[in-house]
Amino acid sequence: MVSRGRQGGGQAGARPRGRPRFFTRRKVCSFCVDHVTDIDYKDVSRIRRYISDRARMEPRRRTGTCARHQRVLSTAIKRARHLALLPFTPDHIRQA
Repeated sequence: MVSRGRQGGGQAGARPRGRPRFFTRRKVCSFCVDHVTDIDYKDVSRIRRYISDRARMEPRRRTGTCARHQRVLSTAIKRARHLALLPFTPDHIRQA
């Protein structure tokens, strides 16, 4: 029977102790800063910043929006796509 204790000297992928290498600054919600009450689906210039070059919605961890505004933003993006104000796919980008 083989013992599975700490004989190997440490675990692979374990976090080093001490100070972290860098400090990531917490992103703030731009809608909260600007005191935006509602996100309009017709405001395409504002909504386009939250869509990637592949026409996908950017996640909260990348954009920094709060949960409440991210839910409203996703609804506005879906409405703008339905009315052809924003693309569903990035096919308009590729010119083959």
